[in-house]
Amino acid sequence: MEPRVKKTWKQVDGVLLLDKPLGMSSNDALQKARRLFSAAKGGHTGTLDPLATGLLPLCFGEATKFSADLLDADKVYEADIQLGVTTDSGDAEGQITAMAAVNLEIGQISAVLERFTGDISQVPPMHSALKRDGRPLYELARQGIEVEREARAVTIHHTDLLAFACDRLKIRVACSKGTYIRVLAADIGRALGCGAHLAGLRRSGVGDLTLVGSVTLAQLDALPEAERLAFLQPVDALLQSLPSVQLDGEAMQRFRHGNPVDLPTGLAGKIRVYADGRLIGVGEPGRENRLWPKRLVQLAL
Repeated sequence: MEPRVKKTWKQVDGVLLLDKPLGMSSNDALQKARRLFSAAKGGHTGTLDPLATGLLPLCFGEATKFSADLLDADKVYEADIQLGVTTDSGDAEGQITAMAAVNLEIGQISAVLERFTGDISQVPPMHSALKRDGRPLYELARQGIEVEREARAVTIHHTDLLAFACDRLKIRVACSKGTYIRVLAADIGRALGCGAHLAGLRRSGVGDLTLVGSVTLAQLDALPEAERLAFLQPVDALLQSLPSVQLDGEAMQRFRHGNPVDLPTGLAGKIRVYADGRLIGVGEPGRENRLWPKRLVQLAL
């Protein structure tokens, strides 16, 4: 038996736009990608259910400092909805609880989708990772226990009807964080009078990031490790929606060492800060109307 070779981890900095496969948890996908890059440090920007495919932005090295910035970002999904079949989980993994004939016209579909646009309320499903007394709700659901959940406010920015045939419906949903698409599917089915569940889900957008430039684990695995680096986006890929400022000289040195600098006129909120065209951190307006460092980047020069 050959001795096991110890894995050598290294500093890898950047953002990977992963096209997550079906059936894999976000953490398993992260760990697989991290090993493929031999990245010493990695994190993700929010989970994607195992039953969903699509965009899962992963952060390595210095980019992990900004992973939380995408937690509040809007999302875009493409959802396949099975009409006429209701399940206890709201998705295809659940037990069927009701079945009904489907006899709908596209005008009825469009009218109902319009009702689920804008600010709406959703009751989180029992089959979710939300916790009650320290235990995830899905653990209680597996034991046949159901507890009361408070409705939450979410925003559906727009819903596009992509396809409708017989008892299958496909929609594109742009929504706020915290939106449960399987709850949306079940609510749409209830409003149509036939019931429904989520049959398939693919995420195509997170904030300003899309599947353009994304890569699968299988594609990465087929490449030599050195060639995989070409798929890494720069550390500031998560921050493109923020205004930016360039610093040099004394101001650059002050900011790098955690000290405030003069705040450029007209800028507010979180601000990307660069020196010589390279991201050195993110700052926010603070005391004395100055730009204060909030997160600093340590990249090799």
